[in-house]
Amino acid sequence: MLNENHAFVIDFPELKLDIVQLNHDDPIFKAKLQKYHELDYDIRQLEVSGSPIDDSNMHDLKLQRMELKDELYQQLTEHHQQG
Repeated sequence: MLNENHAFVIDFPELKLDIVQLNHDDPIFKAKLQKYHELDYDIRQLEVSGSPIDDSNMHDLKLQRMELKDELYQQLTEHHQQG
């Protein structure tokens, strides 16, 4: 779906407290989450403007976002299970 917001709090509301805590306590998590949100924003802006980049570049951006999301989700679920 075009221009869909993939913010972590929206996608994983059950992990909201973990997201907030890790974002506050873990600078690496915080940097990755910031990068994820920047990629998500950039992708959504490109979709709204009619994708003024080629399909390969758009695919690469979405792949980067997906890989970051997987890394962050893994860390979140590990943190959640420890708590």
